[in-house]
Amino acid sequence: MKALPEISGRDEFDALVVRTDYRDEAAWQAVVADMAQPWGDDGEFEPAVHFVDDAAWADRTPDEVLNEARRDENLSVVFLADRVTMQSVHRALLVLDITEDEQEDLDPMYYQELIDSGPPPREFRTAPAGVHDVHANLSIGNMDFAEFADAAFADPDRIYRSF
Repeated sequence: MKALPEISGRDEFDALVVRTDYRDEAAWQAVVADMAQPWGDDGEFEPAVHFVDDAAWADRTPDEVLNEARRDENLSVVFLADRVTMQSVHRALLVLDITEDEQEDLDPMYYQELIDSGPPPREFRTAPAGVHDVHANLSIGNMDFAEFADAAFADPDRIYRSF
C-alpha cells in the first residue's frame, strides 16, 4: 500500500475526521451535514471540524490512521468515517483514543485496582452530533476517554449520543 498523505491544515481546535470508506457518497455527505450543525445546549457553538477526504485513506485500518494522527501533538482523539459509519442508520463514527498506553510504568501495589479493572477502552462509536462534545471535552481535559466510552457502552445501540 502506498504511503498516507500528511494530515495538514488542521487548526488545533478542530476535531479530526478521517474518511476511510468511499462506497457511498450520499452517506458521507449526510455525515458531513450532521457535523456542520451548531452544537451545545442551545446550539451556541459553531462546529470546528477538519475533514480528511482523500481516497488515499480508503480502507485504512484504525491502527494506520492512529499512526499518522499521533504526529499531531495537539490531538487527543481521532474520528473515523468507516464502512460501519456509512452503512449505519445512525452514521456512528469510530472514535479512537490517540494517547499511548502508559500503564507499563505503574506501581503494581499502588494501582492494583486499576490493574484488576483491565485495560481502558481504546475506541467506541459516536453519532455525528457527539463528535464536538467528545473532542472539546477531551481537548481541555474536562473528561477522559473512558467516561465517553462508558456512556456509549451503556446505550442500547452502543453509541455515544451526547450528555
